[in-house]
Amino acid sequence: MNFLAHIYLSGENPLIKVGNFMADSIRGKKYLNYPDDIQKGILLHRAIDTFTDAHPTVRKSTKKLHANYSHYSGVIVDIFYDHFLAKNWKDYSEIPLHIYVDEFYNLLGDHYEILPLNIKKMMPYMIADNWLLSYARIEGISRVLNGLNRRTRHQSKMNFAILELEQHYHEFETEFTSFFEELITFSQHKLATLCES
Repeated sequence: MNFLAHIYLSGENPLIKVGNFMADSIRGKKYLNYPDDIQKGILLHRAIDTFTDAHPTVRKSTKKLHANYSHYSGVIVDIFYDHFLAKNWKDYSEIPLHIYVDEFYNLLGDHYEILPLNIKKMMPYMIADNWLLSYARIEGISRVLNGLNRRTRHQSKMNFAILELEQHYHEFETEFTSFFEELITFSQHKLATLCES
């Protein structure tokens, strides 16, 4: 899953949200260098990724992309799924998306010192272009895919994946909706286990 889903699945604890958000920047056991709730967020993130990568519905989504995008297919599906979460946000939260993301940006600012360097470098662009809110629109997803394509020095051709999103839009949305209900349940159980330990 991509940024918005990971934040949403973190529950209400602010530090668990921050930990989940920055988890991809923390390798191996380095998570142990962080406060307890940040550690829980990192471990939750890893569990979500493992569950997602192995799920048959997600694999059904990635299969539609594999011929053109190979090992980048999973990254693209993560972004597509964040689009459907943002687009259908009112089905998952009573807090309007624009308020939710503004509160999260403020949360990152409050905990700026603890963030990894690459997150600190990314933050100004993320906030200026309001990535999390922009996911709700096709144009926003197109910008994200273009940015990722530039980061791979145009080797991934991910910018063209917007065509598959438009071509198979309802299939991807149905797959997301089905999968995300299971992921919510999984994440709630995992979070409860982490908080008990």
